Amino acid sequence: MSDYLTTTAAIIQQTKSIEEGLPIKNDACRSKLFFHPSPTSKVCLFFHGFTAGPYQFDPIGKKLFEAGYNVLVPLQPGHGVVGNWDGHNPPPLPTKPEIYQDFALSWLKIAQDLGQQVIVGGLSTGGTLAAWLALEYPQQIEKALLFSPYISGNNGIINFIVEILPIYYQWLNKDNPGNFGYDGFRMPALRLFLDIGQELIHRVEKDAAAPMFVIASESDQAINQSDLRNFALATIKHQEKSWYYSFDKMFEIPHTMMTEAEGNKYQDLLSTVAKAYVESDITWAEVMEIGYQILQGKTFDNAVNELNLPERVSLDLSVMLAVMDKQVIIDAYKESYAII
Repeated sequence: MSDYLTTTAAIIQQTKSIEEGLPIKNDACRSKLFFHPSPTSKVCLFFHGFTAGPYQFDPIGKKLFEAGYNVLVPLQPGHGVVGNWDGHNPPPLPTKPEIYQDFALSWLKIAQDLGQQVIVGGLSTGGTLAAWLALEYPQQIEKALLFSPYISGNNGIINFIVEILPIYYQWLNKDNPGNFGYDGFRMPALRLFLDIGQELIHRVEKDAAAPMFVIASESDQAINQSDLRNFALATIKHQEKSWYYSFDKMFEIPHTMMTEAEGNKYQDLLSTVAKAYVESDITWAEVMEIGYQILQGKTFDNAVNELNLPERVSLDLSVMLAVMDKQVIIDAYKESYAII
């Protein structure tokens, strides 16, 4: 116990020292560290989105902490630094993938000392980084939560601009009250994530990976929905405990989906859906079987009990099934990969 408390105190102190030396842009960009007084059954390690900060995972971090887990949301390299950044003086974002990958691995090792199982996750480019970890170190990671991972842009023109032109881009929503990160960036800083994403698309078809839950939104204008869906289905094909869910357009959930301040009016719903995956230990086929039985008139509890799954299913799964497109459940149930 004393070693654990010493470890967590050292993590807090070292993180604070590093961020004070930047110096930090604002308090919202500080790393979020939620520690229990003793090691926990699960440790959640989250990576924020591009040019943003740990504030994006404050709501879900608190929810998972209250559920009994340690949660780490570190500030990524080159992010959250105070300065007068613009096209002539762009923010100091890395342009080499190794910087992010070494950073992610270092925090994975930290997380492993704080509990029994490590769950990684991230939003957008942070989701890309989490997916890379899940493919690179599948034996060390229990699960991955990928919130609209940036593996492909929403159209060829945008991809071309990201790949070729070294221009400075200013976010259209830079004045959003929920944005505490940078107002813009130079394209080479984003390009590396597109490159990683394309690599992941190829690797997921053949390499072993930790189970992943891809959470998307049909209202997301930043990513290629088709590519992401194909990526998610590939994860399910090769790792049966992977899941996939895309919020319907009626929810109007944007790419910046983690907080209400950044546009998601259903922030709590998102957190509940994610928590369902964290606390369940069933295959996607079993999820669809439960959903199909509910459509046949059974209650969630009855369906779970009849399938002998009560010890492996979170009650929060009922929420996800309630908002899921019923046709998706029917179609998935009929497909060979979703028949038990």
